[in-house]
Amino acid sequence: KGGGHVEGEKVENPDTGLYYDEYLRQVIDVLETDKHFREKLQTADIEEIKSGKLSRELDLVSHHVRTRLDELKRQEVARLRMLIKAKMDSVQDTGIDHQALLKQFEHLNHQNPDKFEPKDLDMLIKAVSARYK
Repeated sequence: KGGGHVEGEKVENPDTGLYYDEYLRQVIDVLETDKHFREKLQTADIEEIKSGKLSRELDLVSHHVRTRLDELKRQEVARLRMLIKAKMDSVQDTGIDHQALLKQFEHLNHQNPDKFEPKDLDMLIKAVSARYK
């Protein structure tokens, strides 16, 4: 009957309302599997996170974590391309520059769709921060 949560039980966060909410949650979940990064995240203040200082710690995460982040980014880029294609199909417009359209998505580095880099983490943090100013 108790209303509290059990130690180690994952607490479900409310939806942020961001169109990339699922991507954001997955990136955070993967980053938190790395002990070093999790410790840095827990000790960082909000200004360190917003300034991009925390993003530089990405270079120190394990290979497995980087591989998973790369995979998540490729999935997100594919999802965004599918959304763009669906939008273009709905207006029957041809000759659209998909790279130019990807630039409107500020939560990831569209110039490198295959690798999740510190710049990607920095852009994701800045996009979320801008949304909640």
